[in-house]
Amino acid sequence: MAPTAQVAKKGSKKAVKAPRPSGGKKRNRKRKESYGIYIYKVLKQVHPDTGISSRAMVIMNSFVNDIFERIAGESSRLAQYNTYSPT
Repeated sequence: MAPTAQVAKKGSKKAVKAPRPSGGKKRNRKRKESYGIYIYKVLKQVHPDTGISSRAMVIMNSFVNDIFERIAGESSRLAQYNTYSPT
């Protein structure tokens, strides 16, 4: 007896997964780095009774990334000014 494949019924909303061959490894998701936990901790220190929506968290995360890039760019410019010596 050969194993039978599952067939989705007409009008079914769920997708049917094909069985993985034995020995197949599950792919791990790549982790996304975020400042979300730190933003949330600071928010709770300042306003303990206030929450934040996921959309607002995305905005705050991009804000922190933008500020970090600006500080890094400015620090590299300052480092170049200090190492440059006209002789």
